[in-house]
Order: sequence, then structure tokens, then C-alpha cells
Amino acid sequence: MSESAQHDAPKQRENPLLSILMNIVIPVIILMRFSGEEWLGPVNGLLVALAFPLVYGVFDFSQRRTFNFLPIVGIVGILLTGGIGLLKLDPKWIAVKEAAIPLVIGLVVLGSLKTRFSLLTMLLNQVIDSAAVNAALDARGTRPEYSKRLVTATYIVASSFFLSATLNYFLARLVVVSQPGSTAFNEELGKMTALSFPVISVPAIIILTIAIVYTVVGIRNLTGMEMERIFRQR
Repeated sequence: MSESAQHDAPKQRENPLLSILMNIVIPVIILMRFSGEEWLGPVNGLLVALAFPLVYGVFDFSQRRTFNFLPIVGIVGILLTGGIGLLKLDPKWIAVKEAAIPLVIGLVVLGSLKTRFSLLTMLLNQVIDSAAVNAALDARGTRPEYSKRLVTATYIVASSFFLSATLNYFLARLVVVSQPGSTAFNEELGKMTALSFPVISVPAIIILTIAIVYTVVGIRNLTGMEMERIFRQR
């Protein structure tokens, strides 16, 4: 295959089941079941558990060759967790780290409003036919209303990350109480990871869904376009 053909080929989408398996299921099993002295031990158990999401993140990036802010932040989070565990820092730093990452993302989302293109606009442009939508907005003279709706949606998206930061902090403080470098610490880290989806991710996903629906409904109402025309044709 020629180089130009390789560039034109559509990028492979991430497998959500594989992502959950590598980022949550396998690390949780290793941390909670194989970090005892009779198996890997607390240090090796922590390293092996963190290796799965780290290697998966690097591999996924190498396959799709796209810069994505969130996976990069995820890898940084994994490295920080490993550093806290290996340096045997106070477990409160796990809570600080867990809260800091979504807090930073939320601030970046809000800060992007001051730039030429907001982060939400950039994400929307990946899935909607922005040229057709912008043309319809200009034709109807509704671009100012759309801009206001995007600002509101951006605040909704940012609020989901601020909620995650708050829930992350209190969950980590409640669950991870043992000294890093111990089997108990690894088990608590695994328990926190397992609980993070129902306790943290589900509420955040609901808020993000509200923001997406609010934005898409606004596009339809302000442009008069049908849903199938709004989204990019794959």
C-alpha cells in the first residue's frame, strides 16, 4: 500500500470492550487477587497491574496515530500512581492525584472558551458535518444563538469533570488508607478502581450525555437540518 493510501485509510476505532478489559478488569484482578506475598507481592503486583493500561495506551496511540488529550492524561495518571506506590508516599496523595486529573481537564475545557476554538467545538467537528452546519447557521442568521448554546454546553461538560474530581477525592480517601508498598494498599487501589465506574463514571457520563443532547438539539432547531444531515457520513 502506498504512503498516500495509508494516510487516506480510515483510522481504526478503539474497541471499548478491550479498553475496559485492559484499563479496569485485569488491573483490578491483579491488585485484589495477585498482590499477596504468595503471588507477585505488593510492588510487583502494582507494577504489573499498571503495566496493562500503560502498554494499552501506548499501543492504541501507535495504531491510530492521533493525538488525544484524554489518553495522554490517563498515562500520566498511571505513572503518578506508580510513583506514589513505589516511593511509598502518604496514601492521601492518591486522593489528590485522583482529584487533580479531572480538575485539570475541567479547567482546560473552560479555558478553551477564551481561545479561537473551544475544546467542545473541536470535539463536535469530529462527528458533525461542520461545513453544512455552519452554512445553515449563516443562512438563518442563528450563529450567535448557537455560540451561546456552545458556551452553556461547555459549562455543562466542565461541571462533569468537576463532579468527577470531587467524587474521586472522597472515594480515594475512604477506600485507600493503607501505606503504599503493602498488599492492603494494592487491594484498596483495586477496590477503588472497581468502584470508580458505578460511583464516578456513570454520573459523569450522564452529564456529558445531557451536554451532547443539548448541543445536537440546538443544532437541529437553529439550522432546520435533519439528524442524518448533521452528522458526518462515514
